[in-house]
Amino acid sequence: MNFARSFFHLIAGACAVFCLLCGAPRGAAQTALPHARDVVAPAAYASLEAVPRGRTFELAVVLTIRRGFHINAHEVLDSYLIATELKPALPAGFQAGTILYPAGTQRKFAFSADKPMNVYQQTAVIRLPLTELGNAPLGEQKIPLKIRYQACSEDTCLPPVTLDFQAVVTVAAAGTKPRPAQAHAEFFKK
Repeated sequence: MNFARSFFHLIAGACAVFCLLCGAPRGAAQTALPHARDVVAPAAYASLEAVPRGRTFELAVVLTIRRGFHINAHEVLDSYLIATELKPALPAGFQAGTILYPAGTQRKFAFSADKPMNVYQQTAVIRLPLTELGNAPLGEQKIPLKIRYQACSEDTCLPPVTLDFQAVVTVAAAGTKPRPAQAHAEFFKK
């Protein structure tokens, strides 16, 4: 009986070693790079629950950046770097103010050891001031947005990519009392 058990353990061990040697390398799943589109998750939030006609408000464009990656900030330190850029495609009845980009963090990486780079990591919040001009249709309005960025890990950069997404705002009649948005209020604290 002990011989059978020992023989079984020997065969099971040999099979395990064979599977490890013949299968995919252990680090293959860990070293595979994601598609650049999967590194940043953009979302947009309005500063007001409903925007009265003729009123100025803000969109907070929140970029959630995948762990282990960064994207170049809007203000790059070298002209060859791809800056993060927000491009709104405003529907009739809206006008944009100057886009307010956050300051980046200067860091050195394996591929830029001689010079720091200005980057966003984890979360970056871009502010887009908008004015409803008094003639947008009442109710829910979609504001198309594009974000262009280049994502890099500690040692590798992915190709630049542009993501399409949208903000949804509710336009109310002129004279409606503006109420600050309760959801995501943390993005609008001064």
